[in-house]
Amino acid sequence: MSEVKKIATRESYGRALAELGREHEDIVVLDADLAGSTKTSIFRDEFPDRHIDCGIAEANMMCIAAGLATTGKKVFASSFAMFAAGRAYEQIRNSIGYPHLNVKIGATHAGISVGEDGATHQAIEDIALMRVIPGMVVISPSDDVEARAAVKAAYEHDGPVYLRFGRSGVPVINDRPDYKFELGKGVELRDGKDVTIVATGLCTAESLGAAKLLEAEGIDAQVINIHTIKPIDEDILVAAAKKTGRIVTVEEHSIIGGLGGAVCEVLSEKAPVPVYRIGVRDRFGESGPGPDLIHKYGLDAEGIAAGVKAFVR
Repeated sequence: MSEVKKIATRESYGRALAELGREHEDIVVLDADLAGSTKTSIFRDEFPDRHIDCGIAEANMMCIAAGLATTGKKVFASSFAMFAAGRAYEQIRNSIGYPHLNVKIGATHAGISVGEDGATHQAIEDIALMRVIPGMVVISPSDDVEARAAVKAAYEHDGPVYLRFGRSGVPVINDRPDYKFELGKGVELRDGKDVTIVATGLCTAESLGAAKLLEAEGIDAQVINIHTIKPIDEDILVAAAKKTGRIVTVEEHSIIGGLGGAVCEVLSEKAPVPVYRIGVRDRFGESGPGPDLIHKYGLDAEGIAAGVKAFVR
């Protein structure tokens, strides 16, 4: 059996920026002294006059991005998720969100899969922080194909966007001719009748793996990919709740305020059913190899399958 192709979505981000740069002269890319890691160096090497290294000054970078946006530029401001969403939160809220400017925040190295960098660098609160800002779109792509499509969609969207990317390579699961990315539209990846797994980011591929393990246990699991956490696809969630009657959310993020919270908000109002949230449970991350942490926190296929099985039975 051939090996599954894995690509880090931060790599996809850098390549997508370069592709857009060739088509659109109004794109400006900012970085906070991390271009090699965020992969905006790919854009910088091709368009040095449209790439600005703002240094280790993330809050200032967001204000520069806001200023450039007022001149008609489409600005992508890039840093690690912990610094973009955390250190620069006030500037994003007041200088980008409040005036609803065309700034796209490319946040890489999100979640516990950052690994050995440890708790201080593992952003597991960023989705919660960003989705509460009025008018902010929040996207967490599942693979290379989706990440590149998300960057293009962010460019075309009028207003601020938060794009969440990972450090580690993830399986390519959307490499098919009929794939189509639409902001705010969830995607059913697998049909099922017993339970619905709603996943985002790197947990999407793992959820598909979990569904195969559950099938061997006699549990038929539907799998839905929610790449856009805000605005979330209410229709697909309500339909799934009415179909299977049980929802499990899976995310590389705190279960508080992220995908799980967003799904519960929708279903509690429109289709109340039992919901079980799989993610980081009210604690900080820790230092260790990324795959080991994903396993320890129950976010790999085996851990997700075990959580779903216990919930269903």
